[in-house]
Amino acid sequence: MRADERRDTDVRHDDVSHEDRRPPAAVLFDALGADYEKAFAHAPAHLSALEWLIERLPPAARTLDVGSGTGRPTAAALVAAGHSVLGVDVSPVMVDLAARQVPEAEFRCADIRELPLAADSFDGVCVFFSLLQMTRAEQSALLRRLALALRPGGHLVLATVPADAEDVEVVFMGRPVRATSFAEEDVTGLVEAAGLTVMSRHSTIFAPDHPGAGPEPHLFLHCRRDETGS
Repeated sequence: MRADERRDTDVRHDDVSHEDRRPPAAVLFDALGADYEKAFAHAPAHLSALEWLIERLPPAARTLDVGSGTGRPTAAALVAAGHSVLGVDVSPVMVDLAARQVPEAEFRCADIRELPLAADSFDGVCVFFSLLQMTRAEQSALLRRLALALRPGGHLVLATVPADAEDVEVVFMGRPVRATSFAEEDVTGLVEAAGLTVMSRHSTIFAPDHPGAGPEPHLFLHCRRDETGS
């Protein structure tokens, strides 16, 4: 599970330290650091989704990686294929790792929900497990913004953990986190409502390489914004 966003309201204690006032996803992924890459970077379905996207990008495409993590494998693969990458992540540790590991890409430490995105500005968008700690309304709103940020004819790949779950506590790599998701058909409907065509989808079970992580159901959607726009 890529849990890239948490609501500030999830921090309920008035006496928490300054560090704990950061978005919980930043605290979580700052702590996980390179361990996250080791656990997830070699997932076959993730690599396959990247290949699908790269095959459809024009030369020197402009791409957006939402929840860019350590920069590997997503940004690294896109750069290797000759494309420019803007990676956005809420975790400063992740952004620092990514900037060092994939110096050819641009990375910003920011909350994607608040980052301005110009219309028709990207040829490709990656959303790998970066919605799971947003509310359902936030996920829907962000997908609409990402669809509009795609150029007509552009492609988006999305991965999530499909489940009919709202603000539930789960254990992720040995750490308790709160997560929200949708069942598979509802995720597909959400993407289509955002103005994208789902060209194909792939469901799998993946076991992260980490002692605190168990097998997870993963859903990958391969999407396109129609040439006429949305």
